[in-house]
Amino acid sequence: MTITTTERSGVQAPAAGRPDAPTARLLLPADASEEQWHAVRRSGIGGSDVAAILGLDKWRGPRHVFEAKHGRDVEGDSEAMEFGRELEDVIARSFSRRSGVEIVTPPGTLVHTEHAWMLANVDRYALDETGAVVAPVECKNRSEYQADDWEDGVPDSPAIQAHWYMAVGGWDYAWVTALIGGNRLRYHRLERDEELIGYLTEHCGTWYQKHVVEGFPPPADGLEATKDLLGRLWTAKPDDIVDVDRARAIELRADRARLKAEIKALDTALTTVENEMRLANEAAEVAKVGNAVAWSWKQNGNFAAKKFREAHPELAAELTRVVEELDVDRLKEEHPDLYTAFRARVLRVPAKEL
Repeated sequence: MTITTTERSGVQAPAAGRPDAPTARLLLPADASEEQWHAVRRSGIGGSDVAAILGLDKWRGPRHVFEAKHGRDVEGDSEAMEFGRELEDVIARSFSRRSGVEIVTPPGTLVHTEHAWMLANVDRYALDETGAVVAPVECKNRSEYQADDWEDGVPDSPAIQAHWYMAVGGWDYAWVTALIGGNRLRYHRLERDEELIGYLTEHCGTWYQKHVVEGFPPPADGLEATKDLLGRLWTAKPDDIVDVDRARAIELRADRARLKAEIKALDTALTTVENEMRLANEAAEVAKVGNAVAWSWKQNGNFAAKKFREAHPELAAELTRVVEELDVDRLKEEHPDLYTAFRARVLRVPAKEL
């Protein structure tokens, strides 16, 4: 069979004498309704959930997965997600053309034959010379800022997702490909790691039982994404008061005060070291050890607009332009409910001891 580099989009991969996924079956066809798809997604753990459960996804954490599985979709659909879906076909075709690997579109959502909570929505199937499905292909769209992460291999989050697909489908390897900055394609082959797959299956199975089946919320984590999520979960009620256990309140406040003090001390220590570097530079912009750059201190930081206006008021007036600005005061006065809805919730801790 001659390998082609054109994807047979929308066509299910031929079985070629064996199942497409040795340890999975089709749970929901690709043409199912969106309502059915969301219901199935809530019924188990999918590839995009695993890194979040492990705390390896900066955009989602365990609490995000918990809320979604219980039907509270607080994440919404971002512009990046929208473009990721639009570019999936482009990324897949480019990968096939450059790698010589023939690909097809999977038939829909897969479920593990023994663990009904293990789900997979694979972007593409990779075929061998006989037309048999041999591996999943995961397609990612990434910004230029993440280019370095893809030069020597696959970053943690998509690598975990690919291994989850191998765990669900029973494949021996997976392809992960990424479009970087809109103009560079990177792709890597990942071999099956039985130890990692065993860990993912055990950890996610325990997590699913406790937090989805039994319904216990996961504990707090340190992700900025979780902080944003908690600010959106509930509509603040100004007159409501919650009673907190005194011992627990004292413990949390003490931990916060200790960490704030440690951060302040570390900030001071860091500034001291960096000032030593600045002293070594004096007027020079670059410090070298032989031919290697040790550090630089260049005049390329933020522009001091306020100081410039004070020093050169006439030139500043000449160069000032009118910029459109949202009249927040008017919004607050005329639409107080909308103003409140878009205000962030701020955590403040009084200095006075309990």
